[in-house]
Amino acid sequence: MTINLILLFILTISGNGPQSPIRAKVAEIKLSNIGQYGLLRKPRPGIPAHYHTGIDIKRPSDNYEDEPVFPIYKGKVISIRRDGPYANLIIEHEYNSKKFWSLYEHISGIIVNLNDFVSPNQPIAHFMNKNELDRYGWQFDHFHLEILRLQPIKMEPTEAHPDLLYKSYSLVCYTEEDLNKYYYNPIE
Repeated sequence: MTINLILLFILTISGNGPQSPIRAKVAEIKLSNIGQYGLLRKPRPGIPAHYHTGIDIKRPSDNYEDEPVFPIYKGKVISIRRDGPYANLIIEHEYNSKKFWSLYEHISGIIVNLNDFVSPNQPIAHFMNKNELDRYGWQFDHFHLEILRLQPIKMEPTEAHPDLLYKSYSLVCYTEEDLNKYYYNPIE
């Protein structure tokens, strides 16, 4: 069984095993218009063209107060950025003696701490609420999910970001080879 099939299995089983990251079945997950894995993103000022390294999951309901986000599998929180529209957290997982990492970005109301152990039945954060979307832009009415093959890039904590210890490879995927080196397709 390839690791891609294992990850698809992780996203679809229920009970004590891994779960969907939202309150919806995997088949019901909707992606934003530009939220597909592997989509070539156009260059922007200061950001070169690159491949989209995850999926952008749309809000599953009309809950603009506290729509929860769940981890896809049990694991340990290894990095947190709590500010603004690029708030994110990274969780380290182990499945069948193989490590992988999941990243959740454009989230708010993070309710876990660094080094916490999490499970799929407990929320870790929520989608941005209406006030946050008004402040940061409605283009963030989704959250970004990545599944990394390789350990994220180590960072030094700062006074402004004391729990931001890792970052992903999201802006270094200039070829499909780069993309497949660093990431799994979350819903292949």
